[in-house]
Amino acid sequence: MCLDCLDKCLETFNGRVRESSGLAAISRISSKCDASRCLIDSSVGKRLIGRCLSSTTSEPRKTCLYDLHVENGGKIVNFSGWLLPVQYQEAIAASHQHTRTYASLFDVGHMMQTRVSGSDATFFLESLTTSDLRNLKKGNSVLTVFTNENGGILDDLIITKDGDDRYFVVSNAGRRNEDSQTLIQRQEHFKSQGKSVDLEFLDPLEQGLVALQGPTAATILQPLVKINLKDLRFMNSVETEVLGSRIRVSRCGYTGEDGFEISMPVKIANSVVQTILEKPDTKLAGLGARDSLRLEAGLCLYGHDIDEQTTPVEAGLTWLVAKRRRAEENFPGAKRILSQIKSGSNKKRIGLMLGNGPPAREGAAILTPEGERVGKVTSGGPSPTLGRPIAMGYVPPELAQCGGGVLVEVRGKTYKATVTKMPFVKTNYYTAK
Repeated sequence: MCLDCLDKCLETFNGRVRESSGLAAISRISSKCDASRCLIDSSVGKRLIGRCLSSTTSEPRKTCLYDLHVENGGKIVNFSGWLLPVQYQEAIAASHQHTRTYASLFDVGHMMQTRVSGSDATFFLESLTTSDLRNLKKGNSVLTVFTNENGGILDDLIITKDGDDRYFVVSNAGRRNEDSQTLIQRQEHFKSQGKSVDLEFLDPLEQGLVALQGPTAATILQPLVKINLKDLRFMNSVETEVLGSRIRVSRCGYTGEDGFEISMPVKIANSVVQTILEKPDTKLAGLGARDSLRLEAGLCLYGHDIDEQTTPVEAGLTWLVAKRRRAEENFPGAKRILSQIKSGSNKKRIGLMLGNGPPAREGAAILTPEGERVGKVTSGGPSPTLGRPIAMGYVPPELAQCGGGVLVEVRGKTYKATVTKMPFVKTNYYTAK
């Protein structure tokens, strides 16, 4: 990265630059240099922009849609080792609002896609997660977590059941190495006991993944597929054929809106995307809008709102621990997690609604009304929908009651905030009648 870019990056952190999203600062910085060489790492740090220089030990990768992003004016940044657009020509807030009103297409091809199969596939995945996969119906998907022996979250992921011995898993790009190692090590353990488990890690350069999100998403996608999307409910998935190739359509997303994730062979990815973009209500959207949308929906970002030291109970994700698994007490970290479910934890994730002051970014201190530091913000920024700053963070449980008041510290000054129920903005997930 050039010194000029680094200076601008540091200036952003000193609070002299304000944008509708922290990621917007990156887009402006990267536009000053060669976007394909910009190594601003937006995967960790202060609301996705805390690390100014990414690792140069390996070249950042490109998804199969990289050229399309560049051709459409995408401002490219390094996100978890992948070159992806943070935004396009319009402001992040405008892209955000377009998604809430119509539909936007996001490239999520950097995410890890894995097929798990074999007669012991269910037992295998249950040995790593807190979900009841045995009773999951074919075609249904479930949000779950990999947990460690201390109850911490190794990653959050979506598992889809394709059959009694077949599963499709989508997990975070930033945890690709850790997740693949976790799966392979457990597979080796299972095979040493004579159990049958096969893993297939799909190559992002061979299998693309996009997310079409927004209230008009179903209307836009319906002409392209042979299935009736009215029959496909939220957190359900189906395989169908498009342009002579098998694709997977899953009704899920990371925005709080109705929408779909489409996994497809690279050979048809550009054609499918171009066909979708021909619809008048569809626009490309980048990481900036995706981040502000997920924040309004109260959804966690791994490495920020959840990590290896945080349990599902502390994160407000107790519902991810299935009833049967609680009874059997046989998932990683069960002792600590079940103890917290019964007796409570010493911290809790909360939503915060701020007033007219500046947004509280990741790392900002949370204080009692008397000024005692009791927690910190893990995600925060302006809400384009609500027109005011919002944030998530962790505090002791006695301060986690909705309606309660706390203070947040931003650049040496304190501002009032109200503990608020999440999601901040009502979700619009589709449930067929």
